[in-house]
Amino acid sequence: MQIDLSNKTALITGATGDLGRVMARTLAACGANIVLHYNHNEAKANELRQEITALGRNAIIAQADVTNEQHILAMKEKAAKELGHVDIVVANAVIQYQWTSVLEQSPSDYFSQFESCVMQSVYLAKAFIPAMIERGGGRFIGINTECAMQNFPNQSAYTAGKRGMDGVYRVLAKEVGEHQITVNQIAPGWTISDRDRANHTEENAGYSQHVPLKRRGTDQEIANSVAFLASDLASFITGAYIPVNGGNVMPAI
Repeated sequence: MQIDLSNKTALITGATGDLGRVMARTLAACGANIVLHYNHNEAKANELRQEITALGRNAIIAQADVTNEQHILAMKEKAAKELGHVDIVVANAVIQYQWTSVLEQSPSDYFSQFESCVMQSVYLAKAFIPAMIERGGGRFIGINTECAMQNFPNQSAYTAGKRGMDGVYRVLAKEVGEHQITVNQIAPGWTISDRDRANHTEENAGYSQHVPLKRRGTDQEIANSVAFLASDLASFITGAYIPVNGGNVMPAI
């Protein structure tokens, strides 16, 4: 048994980011063609495109502000023209900001998180799911966070955006399930990425001591979970919020 995404096309927003790069490589290794979304880092997007085409897959880059519906629609048209229909959507992009307390956080940060978590997902759904309905299937995957369950100090804007996103995905899963479209979320913990490897900051005892598996997860482990949900192996899983964080948070029944 293996994950086979041959003849599938996947769109990954935030594909040039720490987690997005590994998702793109992983889905391509499973056989998928890739639409690499970026906002500012065109050079990294082109570098990643070259990596994926070297694997024998087709890949294109697409610039867009994911908080702008017209940009999302333009990205859909570019993908359709150059690669055909998109079978797998991975909403991974999020706006970065400086975390602080509720009393000190700028209102603009709450708006940015709502736009990049909730509205990005709504725009992607409106753009790509109608064609999935016509074809009778698809995968819609969002990258959430363990923070949505932690509610720690200084997380308020991020947690608010991701909790709003969670509501959209759960409702959407019920609305499109009859068309064999699955809608799921991956919730990473504090994940080791290439940035940590370069800075030798992989270990953090203060965090890991609270994780049942006693370590931080890796970008590859997050990407593996995305590949699973994108595949036929996950054909009967929908509406799920799946923590990939070594048990650091555990949803209750």
